Amino acid sequence: MRLTIRDIQKMKDNREPIAMLTAYDAPSARLAEAANTPTLLVGDSLGMVVQGHDSTVKVRLEHMIYHCEIVTRVTQRALVVGDLPFMTYKVSVQQPLTNAARLMQEGGVGAVKLEGGEWLAPTIGHIVASGIPVMGHIGLTPQSVNQFGGFRVQGREVDSAYQLVKDALAIQHAGAFGIVLELVPTPLAAYISSLLTIPTIGIGAGGGCDGQVQVYHDLLTLAGEFLPKHAKQYANLGEVIQAALTQYNDEVRTRAFPTAAQGFTLKDEVMGDLRQRVEGELGLKPRRDVIG
Repeated sequence: MRLTIRDIQKMKDNREPIAMLTAYDAPSARLAEAANTPTLLVGDSLGMVVQGHDSTVKVRLEHMIYHCEIVTRVTQRALVVGDLPFMTYKVSVQQPLTNAARLMQEGGVGAVKLEGGEWLAPTIGHIVASGIPVMGHIGLTPQSVNQFGGFRVQGREVDSAYQLVKDALAIQHAGAFGIVLELVPTPLAAYISSLLTIPTIGIGAGGGCDGQVQVYHDLLTLAGEFLPKHAKQYANLGEVIQAALTQYNDEVRTRAFPTAAQGFTLKDEVMGDLRQRVEGELGLKPRRDVIG
């Protein structure tokens, strides 16, 4: 049985740290759930780590539905949260309701995530009132990276820190079940977490949040050499994979692979009869020695 937003709230109430991982495909989702990760985020970060873009802006709703459907299909227990991508919830009052519904109906997620602060609270309220759980996202909001002028820490001045507090309170009041705090100074994130009754999930926001979310590819070094400051390298699978693929290429070039162990046999008499038939009826002979 899947975890619900009530289970995530209980974790905060019981002071049990909440782990969240991104997942974009069947292998990552299966492995994350097998590791007992309670919450999976199908994030629009897939635009950068899967699609190869330099930001999340080019991710479309259809991309999110596709990846959400994969993750929900192969998992049974984790609460799966799906991102509403760039400009899919800001154009009209109806747009976010329609798109959030699609992410749930077609993608199968248990909740949606939206980026934005106090100004977004009415939209969150409309979505929640329609029966769709919402997770907020404040601080550095990647969909607005062009407005921020890059991936920068937010809330380092009194006014901006105060606005983040107001943003968090407004999102909670609107009915969101949780909030992601991204690239927020550790003391500020801890302070906001202490003010809220709903869980905060930090990414680059320190250990004072109620939980943490990290990008699967960052933790396993699958997204290239760059590692964000907020990420920890738990394994260098990228190096292991590259070495394995290099060995594969070398073995193909030297005919060390495949061996008889990777092939299938055919009776000598069948092969002999085939040769006679091809040469007799089709008039063809091998243009080189037959290998294997």
